[in-house]
Amino acid sequence: MTTPGTHDQVRREVTVTERRLHPITPFRRAWAPVAVLIGWALHDPDATHRQLTRLTTTTILIALAVVIPAAALYGFLSWWFTHFAVTETELRIRTGLLFRRTAHIRLERIQAIDVTRPLLARVAGVAKLKLDVIGTDKKDELAYLGEADARALRAELLARAAGFAPETAHEVGEAPEQRLLHVPAGVLAVSLLLTGATWATLAAALVVPPVLWFFTHNLWTVVATAVPLLGAAGASSVGRFVAEYDWTVAESPDGIRIDRGLLDRAHETVPPGRVQTVRIVEPLLWRRRGWVRVELDVAGSSNSVLLPVAPREVAEPLIARVLPGVTVPPASSLSRPPRRAGRCMPLWWRGYGFTVTDEVFVARHGLLRRSLALVPHAKVQSVRQEQGPWMRRWRLADVHVDTGANKTVTARLRDAEEAARLLRAQAERSRTGRRDARPDRWMA
Repeated sequence: MTTPGTHDQVRREVTVTERRLHPITPFRRAWAPVAVLIGWALHDPDATHRQLTRLTTTTILIALAVVIPAAALYGFLSWWFTHFAVTETELRIRTGLLFRRTAHIRLERIQAIDVTRPLLARVAGVAKLKLDVIGTDKKDELAYLGEADARALRAELLARAAGFAPETAHEVGEAPEQRLLHVPAGVLAVSLLLTGATWATLAAALVVPPVLWFFTHNLWTVVATAVPLLGAAGASSVGRFVAEYDWTVAESPDGIRIDRGLLDRAHETVPPGRVQTVRIVEPLLWRRRGWVRVELDVAGSSNSVLLPVAPREVAEPLIARVLPGVTVPPASSLSRPPRRAGRCMPLWWRGYGFTVTDEVFVARHGLLRRSLALVPHAKVQSVRQEQGPWMRRWRLADVHVDTGANKTVTARLRDAEEAARLLRAQAERSRTGRRDARPDRWMA
């Protein structure tokens, strides 16, 4: 027997209005059959060339007259059979032309919603919503919505995830934000020029193809090698500049917001309380200028960069906002491994360091490219000690700290007795840290 309240809930669930995506979406999806044909052609270019030479102009025109309408029909039907709806408890996304798929996304498990606008989408005035959901590796997305509709839907979903009633979620709107910092384009460009990976990939792209041509005289071998190398060089320099251009960081009740991108604009959110590790990266050529890069490990999210480049004195206050109450320890407070660690790892042992504070487990590694990792005690999932035969010979051990983002931070080459004490002490810190941690809730 059901109560009147249950009848009201059922009635509200039944009368939920399903919505479609923006009418421009079919043009995006019509490319799928064409992409399959292009992929088939690139798989065996010689056979494709032979087949094309056998075809007459009339045959090619007939084929285009069939393929183009078929692609357009596929795009239209895939858009027509895609619906989404927001209920009191979940976001439903129904997709599929032949095989139907319905995604039920619980609102309380949404931890981030990013708004992205590729170049053509910006021209058309549409945007894409990407949802980070706890417990899933792949992001669900809604592409495309009108820009205003995308922002309104994002605000509504976040309001419901924060616990606002459905009837008031529309009125909440997007949470206000306070701008914290902006990365100038000139600083970003110089930082990329001072990155060793940029010059290493560029040198490889310029040197390897001529060497292969000298030894093989095979054009296809040279092209197959040169294209990936040039792509890697572009991705590490021009690609990063385009992706990280106009990097702006702001703070709002729903987390740290990041806006970036020259061609494709992205509006991302770092969820509150979900950051598992913060890494401060110092490439060798940045140290004279005092610049650092701040990277993140966020549970269930692909957001991995908080700050592409900034002076350390600017980056540290931002880290304190991501990890409230945490102070980045100075380099002088890090203890190096004992000198006998050089027997296990000559020279490079000097790049390792470790310390622990009341708030975080801190480990450093790297001589040329230093990386300092900070893990809040409450985010530690497990602690373990490892000791190989050669390390046992020199009474050394590694202490590994595993986080909720499936990443590991390691205090390398510690004295064996110190490592045993650290293992027991860190297990206790993690237990008390989780007990005293604040809840991971939106707008809390």
